[in-house]
Amino acid sequence: MVTIPTIDMVKTGQHIMELRVQAGLSVRQLQEIFGFSTPQALYKWQHGTALPTIDNLVVLAAVLGVKVDDILVMNDSPMAVSA
Repeated sequence: MVTIPTIDMVKTGQHIMELRVQAGLSVRQLQEIFGFSTPQALYKWQHGTALPTIDNLVVLAAVLGVKVDDILVMNDSPMAVSA
């Protein structure tokens, strides 16, 4: 049996919002940093309905001054699968 960690999307989204606020950044400022034409992607991240792509996650970590691992929130119960 192998346990596989899974990401809690809702808690990760809440954490992204907390880190953004702590960094003193607005959604509009992040939108400009990422070059997005609309803020929808950022709101999806914050609401936990989508996760940033890996390249956007790396940029987000740099902008927020944290490591990628510090952004993601893992589920308390990892998924177990047969090997």
